[in-house]
Amino acid sequence: MMRRRGPGLVGMAARTAVVAGTATAVSGRVARRQQQKYSGQDAAYVEQQSAAAQQGAYEAAAPEDATAQIEKLAQLHASGALTDEEFAAAKAKILGI
Repeated sequence: MMRRRGPGLVGMAARTAVVAGTATAVSGRVARRQQQKYSGQDAAYVEQQSAAAQQGAYEAAAPEDATAQIEKLAQLHASGALTDEEFAAAKAKILGI
């Protein structure tokens, strides 16, 4: 009776190559699918954050009422913190003169 030997060196190398190739293909497909999935989420997150930042910028950039600003300047002027020239210049700046 003849005993059959194992696949030998070449057979083992071939089997290893097939397993490695399959694993590489599967991991590549998984990586591409995850990248597509998360890129959509990343885009939505970036859009949400930029919208929130713009809204905050608009709120911060909203000027105070000119009357309220001039009243504050008048209080500073009356208390002596501003000179007549400083008060006039600041008031002209607020009014855009």
